[in-house]
Amino acid sequence: MKLFELYPEINPYNQGMLPLDTMHTMYWEQSGNPSGTPVLFLHGGPGAGSTLQHRRFFDPTCYRIVIYDQRGAGKSTPLGEIRNNTTLHLIEDIETLRKHLGIDRWLIFGGSWGSTLALAYGENHPDRCLGFILRGIFLCRKSEIDWFLYGLRTFFPEPWEEFVSELTLSEQEDILAAYYTRLMDLDPAIHMPAARAWGRYEGRCSTLLPNSETVSYFSSDEVALGLARMEAHYFKHNIFLPESSLLDNISKLQHHPAIIVQGRYDAVCPIISANDLHHAWPNAEYLIIDDAGHSAWEPGIRSALIKATEKFKSIDR
Repeated sequence: MKLFELYPEINPYNQGMLPLDTMHTMYWEQSGNPSGTPVLFLHGGPGAGSTLQHRRFFDPTCYRIVIYDQRGAGKSTPLGEIRNNTTLHLIEDIETLRKHLGIDRWLIFGGSWGSTLALAYGENHPDRCLGFILRGIFLCRKSEIDWFLYGLRTFFPEPWEEFVSELTLSEQEDILAAYYTRLMDLDPAIHMPAARAWGRYEGRCSTLLPNSETVSYFSSDEVALGLARMEAHYFKHNIFLPESSLLDNISKLQHHPAIIVQGRYDAVCPIISANDLHHAWPNAEYLIIDDAGHSAWEPGIRSALIKATEKFKSIDR
């Protein structure tokens, strides 16, 4: 089977910092073709931030590529800030950015938490969406959050044991509460080791085969604080949405074209969530990559995502 390769590296043709409120400012950029089909890239986490490599999923001659960092993540400021930071804030931030850039409708591309936010935004603003490319489906149900904190031990006992090694036995009964307390502590000597441990745990579980680059990225200081704080914050509050609300409202997107890409052996976001979404959204094309885990950089997943962007080139705007 032909593997689709990433497009060459490109630079943004414009970028900026967009004030969202008195506290938060959003980093955004545009690259590719200013007259092309607008596509919005939604990074994972929450809190993981975007990278320059994310531009490479899209043909720059055909797409107007919009990438930004969500509240508390990446180059958006302040990093790791949980105040005024909920799913509804993030949904409206997307609308603020769309209006700022003068875009009527755009293709929505998101993986992991990016798939969560894509669905939440689409269900609130379906008339602003051309279609969806989703990867590593995360519906943020309690069972999925519990799986991340406890169930991953089934396949990754060594990373899990390292993850909880600084917790007491009683704290291990509520890992989220223990980590939340450490991550929200104002002292970097307390919150940074916790953030690095959280990021390292997620990175070690994200690929089918061990990948030191992925682990280093997730546990780096630039990524770990935003990632760990935002994930703990959103998990503690059940992503600020009713349980199963994303599936319950999927009817709002039934007539939108969509492609779902899921790694068969995705341990971070197990395939059952993608399967549930597939059954609720039968019109969406569903692609299972049999030799992949969670990461978008797994060869099969990467290729399927690029193939999906090729397919959407001709979408009617």
